[in-house]
Amino acid sequence: MSDRPLAPPGRLLKAPENFIDPAGARTVFAEARRGRRDFLRGALAGAASAAGAARAQTPADGEPQILQLPAHSTGLGKPVASDGYGKPSLHEANVQRRPSPGLTQTPQASVSFAPLQSLFGIVTPSGLHFERHHQGWWDIDPAQHRLMVNGSDDKLLKRPMVFTLDELMRLPSVSRFHFIECGANTGMEWGNVAVPTVQYTHGMLSCSEFTGVPLRTLLELCGVDFKRARFVLGEGADGSGMTRTLPMALVESGEVLVAYGQNGEMLRPENGYPLRLVVPGVQGVSWIKYLRRIEVGDQPWGTKDEAIHYIDLLPDGTHRQYSSTQECKSVVTTPSGGQVLLQKGFHSISGLAWSGRGAVQRVDVSVDGGRQWRQARLQTPVLSKCLTRFSLDWVWDGQPALIQSRATDSTGHVQPGYRALRAARGTRSIYHNNAIQTWWVQESGEVRNVQLA
Repeated sequence: MSDRPLAPPGRLLKAPENFIDPAGARTVFAEARRGRRDFLRGALAGAASAAGAARAQTPADGEPQILQLPAHSTGLGKPVASDGYGKPSLHEANVQRRPSPGLTQTPQASVSFAPLQSLFGIVTPSGLHFERHHQGWWDIDPAQHRLMVNGSDDKLLKRPMVFTLDELMRLPSVSRFHFIECGANTGMEWGNVAVPTVQYTHGMLSCSEFTGVPLRTLLELCGVDFKRARFVLGEGADGSGMTRTLPMALVESGEVLVAYGQNGEMLRPENGYPLRLVVPGVQGVSWIKYLRRIEVGDQPWGTKDEAIHYIDLLPDGTHRQYSSTQECKSVVTTPSGGQVLLQKGFHSISGLAWSGRGAVQRVDVSVDGGRQWRQARLQTPVLSKCLTRFSLDWVWDGQPALIQSRATDSTGHVQPGYRALRAARGTRSIYHNNAIQTWWVQESGEVRNVQLA
C-alpha cells in the first residue's frame, strides 16, 4: 500500500454467472471466425441493467441491517457436524465451474472452467478445480486399482513392479503447491476476442497442494537404468487411452509425483482419483489421471495425443511437437470482463501470474493499454511453478481504462503482447496462448474483453 490516504472505496458488481447458453456459444464461434470485434457489445446488457439497482443509496435514517438484530443474532444455529462434510454457503451457490456449451460434441469429452473471478489467494478449492476429460470421469474403487511400472526392454528396468494404493501411501511422501493449466487455455482468443469473462478466457487453470510419492523413488525401487532410460510413458485407466511421453530429466529432478492427495484430502474423482501424475510446469494433458501404468524407454512414443493433438501449427505450415512447457503468463481477475464498477474511487486491481519455467519474479500492471506500467505487489507465498497472486492500488476517475498485466519469471522471460506472439506463432494455433490480456473499463463502469492490435 502507498503512504498517501486512500480514496473512498468504489463498489464493484460481480460478473453474471452462466450467461453463455448454447445459442450464444454458437454465435461466439461464428462471429469470431468472421473476425468481428463488436459482437460482444450486447452480451453484458443484463449486467448493465443490474448495475442500476445496485447503485441504491443508504437510507437517510441508517442501515436497518445494523439497527435491527437479525435472526442469527437472537436464536440458536444448526448443531455441530450437521453436515459431515462441509459445504459452501447457500449464498455462494453461483460460484461454480462451468462448461462452455458447444465447445465439444459430447459432454464426456469436454472442459469445465474454474471461476477465477470469484477466488482468493492461490489455492483452487478441489470442488472448483477445472476439468478436462477425454471420455468422462470415473469414481474408481481404490482397493481394485493398481499401478504397474515396466520397461520397454529388460535392460532398462531390473524389476517390473505392481503397486497397490496402500503400498504407495506407505512410502515417504512429499506435498507441494503447483498450478495446472490446460495447453488450450485461452485458445479461443488466438484469432480474436471470443468470450466475455475471465472464467472462459483463462479458467482452464487451477492450483493445489498435491501429495504423493516422487516418481523417481518408484523407478529407483524398480532398478531403472537412468543412463539408458531417457523417457517415461504415463498411461491412464479411462477409456480414452490417454498416454503421454515425459523426458526423464523431469523425473530425475524429483518434481514429478505420483499423487493421491490434493488440498489435504484424497484426490477428487474428477481430478483423477485414486492416482494421477503431477508434472509441474507442463501442460495438463501430461498430468495423467487414473494413472495405471508407467513405462520407461529410450525414445519418445509418439502417441496419438502427442503426434496428432496438442501440437502447435506455426505460420510456415510446420507443426511444433512436444511443446509442453506452459510459458510465463498472467491475467487480471478483478476488475475483469462482465464485472461493473459501480463507483469512482479506490479499487484494488488483483490477478494471478504463473510460469512453467520457475517462479514469478515481477508483475507490471497498466491501466492505459500498455503506455505506462506500474510494478504490482506479489503476495506471498511466491513459489516455483505455482500461481502467484498480485495486486495494485488504483483510483478510478470514471474515465475509460484499458487494464493489462505483464509477468516476468525467474528465467527473465517477459509475457508477450498479441502482436509479438502472433508474429512468432501466427493465428491458427490452439495451444499455449500466453499473450497479455486486456480488459476495457468503459465510462459506464462495464468491463469488456478486448484485444489491442
